Amino acid sequence: MEPDKNSSPSTDSQSGNDDQQAPVDALSRTPDELDEEQAAKEAANPLPKPEEGTEKKVSPIKKFFRKVNLYFLIFILIVVVAGVFTIVNYLNSQKIEPTPEIASQGLTEEALKDLANTDASVGNTSQTLTIQGNAIIAGQTLLRGNLNVAGNIQSGGSIQGPSLTISGASNLGEAQINSLQVATNTAVQGSTTLRDLSVSGTSTFSGAMTASQITTSRLVLSGNAVLQIPNHISFTGPTPSRTINNAVLGSGGSASISGSDTTGTININTGSNTTPGCFARINFQQVFTTQPHVIVSPIGAGAGQTQYYVDRNNTGFSICTANPAPANQVFAFDYFVTG
Repeated sequence: MEPDKNSSPSTDSQSGNDDQQAPVDALSRTPDELDEEQAAKEAANPLPKPEEGTEKKVSPIKKFFRKVNLYFLIFILIVVVAGVFTIVNYLNSQKIEPTPEIASQGLTEEALKDLANTDASVGNTSQTLTIQGNAIIAGQTLLRGNLNVAGNIQSGGSIQGPSLTISGASNLGEAQINSLQVATNTAVQGSTTLRDLSVSGTSTFSGAMTASQITTSRLVLSGNAVLQIPNHISFTGPTPSRTINNAVLGSGGSASISGSDTTGTININTGSNTTPGCFARINFQQVFTTQPHVIVSPIGAGAGQTQYYVDRNNTGFSICTANPAPANQVFAFDYFVTG
C-alpha cells in the first residue's frame, strides 16, 4: 500500500521543527538523553530498512561527543591551562639572578712608584681597588664618599669630627665631653663624678644620695617623709639690724645681736634706773610673707628676773619686759624664728 499523502506533510513538518530545536538543546543534554530522543524519532518516522549487507557508519568524533559531556571537556581544558601557568611560574622562580660584577684592577710595582711621586687617578667609580697586603699611608687621606669598615677600627690618636652617630652599643674606656645632651633615658650603673650638675626639670633618686653640700631654694618633704639630721644643725645668713631703746636699758646700758633672721642671741647690759618696755627691735634681712613664729629663751639670772614678752610682725620682732630689768646686770635672750 502507498502511504497516505495527506498525513505525510504534517509529519515531515513536525520532524523538521524537531531537527531545528535539537542543536539548541543538545548542549544541555547528556548523551543518553540524546540517544533516547533519537530512538523516539525513529519510531515515529520509520525509515526504509537498509539492504542486507550494508551498515551505517558513525563518525568517531560523534561517538566521542556522545560519550563525553561538553562541560566536562571545558573543565579539563581550564585545569590544563592553570597547570601550565603554575609550572612556568615555578621554573621562573628557580632561576638564579646573575650577580653584578665590578671590574677589579691591580697595581703593579711600576704603578705604585708612579703614585709615590705624582698625583694620579686609578680607575673610575665603577671599579674596585683591592690591596691584598697591608697599607701604610704616611700623609693625609681624604675620602670624598662614605667609609665602610667590615672589621674593627683602632686609632692611636684622637678621632675628630663634627658629629658621631653610633647605632649600636658602644664601649668607651674614657670619654671627655664638653657638652652632652641626652634625648631619652640614661642609665649609669657605676659611680659617676660630676663637677657641676644643673637640672632644669624634676629629678628622682630611688637610692641614697651623698653630697658634701646641697644648695637649694626650697626643700619639700612629701608624704610620710622623715628628716633625719644626726649631726648639728645651723642656720646661717646675714645678721639682721637692730634698734636699741636706751631708756629701758637704763643709764649706761647697751645691747648687741649675733645670728641671722632664723636664730641668734641678743646680749643685754643694763645700767642704772631701768624702766619697763622693749630692750631692742630686730629687723629681718629677708621679710617674711606672713607673720612668723618667734621663740625666745632667757639666758642668765638677770633675764629670769624680767617679765619678758615678744612683740612681732612680718618685718621683725622686739624683746620686751613688763617690769624694770635688774640694774647693772649682764644677761641675754636666744631666739628662734620660723615662718
